[in-house]
Amino acid sequence: MLRDVGFLLITNDDGVDSPALIPLVRELSKLREVRVVVPAEERSWISKAISRWNDVRVEKVERAGFEIWAIHGGFPADCTNLGVHSLFDERPDMVVSGVNMGLNSGLGFFLSSGTVGAAMEGWIAGLPAMAFSVGIADNDREWKEAAKTDSGSELWERAARLSTDVVRIVLEVGYPEQVDLINVNFPVEADLMTPRVITDLAVVGYGRLFEHTGDGIYRHNFDGALHERAPLDGTDLSVLRDGRVSITPVRLAHTTKLPAGFRHRLERSVG
Repeated sequence: MLRDVGFLLITNDDGVDSPALIPLVRELSKLREVRVVVPAEERSWISKAISRWNDVRVEKVERAGFEIWAIHGGFPADCTNLGVHSLFDERPDMVVSGVNMGLNSGLGFFLSSGTVGAAMEGWIAGLPAMAFSVGIADNDREWKEAAKTDSGSELWERAARLSTDVVRIVLEVGYPEQVDLINVNFPVEADLMTPRVITDLAVVGYGRLFEHTGDGIYRHNFDGALHERAPLDGTDLSVLRDGRVSITPVRLAHTTKLPAGFRHRLERSVG
């Protein structure tokens, strides 16, 4: 149950200088107190990695009049864990991760995303968690480069308003039971009037991630290929391709049943 007072913990995987960060901080601060803990540099495609062997360094910086805790050498999930357990005297009411530059729709990207990973760490801490991402379905690469410049500032203002409106509704209605994480994706042209749809995660994977650049050397260079493993109707990817906002309530703690014969072969009784 969400309190009427408290603060929102904002994090991301695009770093302290992401053009999406300050617009989101500014809009969310109209709803509640916000505290911002983000990587000092971009940490995309890192999922829910945690720093195990290397120390991380926390630095307070200021951007547009807002105080930000920048985590040097850390990952998005580190930021959430530090923001929940170590940096403040109280726990946040909710973790808000994003707005990510690039969509995190479909199971392959969902599992790989540092933005989603930061929200997952919020769920592990027992907190409501939301992840927000914006992009172009099936064609993010060129758009991302342009979006990192000031020419995308109007986009980030719209993205911040849309994300904040979704957070506002959740705060007013209450975070739903049996939902571990809410994953929100929207097209670059989306605004407050764009239709929103509750979706499933598309069961899609991706293709080659690395290109050969030298003797024994491979560099990340995703070619954008997706492998669809199930029908897309009603999924986040289908809705995004149609130009609408996808809101996906995710249940992380789940299992599935095995065929009886397969289960019989795996199980072993004692005695």
